[in-house]
Amino acid sequence: MSQDILLAVTALFGLTIVTAAALRGWQGWLALKVRELETRHAAPMRAEPREIETRGDGTGRIEIADLRERIRKLEAIASGVDL
Repeated sequence: MSQDILLAVTALFGLTIVTAAALRGWQGWLALKVRELETRHAAPMRAEPREIETRGDGTGRIEIADLRERIRKLEAIASGVDL
């Protein structure tokens, strides 16, 4: 009987350790995703169109055109126009 109790307590202790480690990992993963989202949302707001690097292959112009299109859509949404 005492071996069964010892086994149950050991299993419960092991489960507690695994659960705590999993919870800590989950919290770390969530913190990482929050930092990624903050970085994504903060970067476009800081960037001016002239700060975008051009590599000579037209990607800078494409990025600027994409930003202008996003602004146009946001202005349309703000004014209540349906696209």
